[in-house]
Amino acid sequence: MAAIELDGVTKRFGDVTALQNVSFTVESGEVFGFLGPNGAGKSTTINILLDFVRPTAGRARIFGMDVNEHSQAIRERTGVLPEGYDVYDRLTGRKHLEFVIDSKDADDDPEEILQRVGLEGGDGDRRAGDYSKGMKQRLVLGMALVDEPDLLVLDEPSTGLDPNGARMMREVVREESERGATVFFSSHILGQVEAVCDRVGILGEGEMIAVDSVEGLRSAADLSATLDVTTAGLTDDAVDAVRSLDGVASVTANDDHLSVAVDDAGKTAVLSALENSGVEVTDFSTEEASLEDLFAAYTGDGHEPGAEVDA
Repeated sequence: MAAIELDGVTKRFGDVTALQNVSFTVESGEVFGFLGPNGAGKSTTINILLDFVRPTAGRARIFGMDVNEHSQAIRERTGVLPEGYDVYDRLTGRKHLEFVIDSKDADDDPEEILQRVGLEGGDGDRRAGDYSKGMKQRLVLGMALVDEPDLLVLDEPSTGLDPNGARMMREVVREESERGATVFFSSHILGQVEAVCDRVGILGEGEMIAVDSVEGLRSAADLSATLDVTTAGLTDDAVDAVRSLDGVASVTANDDHLSVAVDDAGKTAVLSALENSGVEVTDFSTEEASLEDLFAAYTGDGHEPGAEVDA
């Protein structure tokens, strides 16, 4: 059974269409990255999934249940880290966790959760009003983990986190996925998404532009990888031979180093062309197009929203 299903979801606020016929599926146990520029409709989509906002048209289901008709049952199986959540300043971190544990009738150990999110060593007994922004984010993540939810909805989970906190968050996501939970992960920090997500959905101007793995998005966007080659005795003739190859977009030569923008099929041909020109290849490495590159390719000027769904 799919964990999340959106089928033709449209949402209008007066004359403004926030979402237009959005459809996608997140499989159970999947870590799904949800991306889009500001104003693309990501928050509206999340609010519809959490039954904070009702769609104008279409349906949303979680675990096969309609989000409007079964919101309470869904919430019992869902942990949420919302963007911009305000903690209670007068309560300690431990009291926040105890409140959630009691409300869910769970048997979690608050100390274990505090340690898991990096609030051990007395931080859990401090008032949350004295926490830094990153500590508050750690606390809310801990609250979302109570009772081992089947679905985790993380909206900008890295907000305020330092590099150690971001690494902790990634570890938690991996651990929850290994446990069998589904993770719906919305973030502006594309490197975080690329590090943990199985598939990515890109939303633009209220429409789904693409849904695929990062590798699938690379292939569909037809972006070149960068092949960095270290040589001995690089010659102008060898550089010209590489430039003439099919699939080569650009070549930059600097002493005995060559940087070649080339598609996957052309990488071997580049190395062969150098060797056939009498140049010794001493080392090489490939840098694939980053998720930032893909995001720009799919959301940049001239892209027609909806044209690349299920790339």
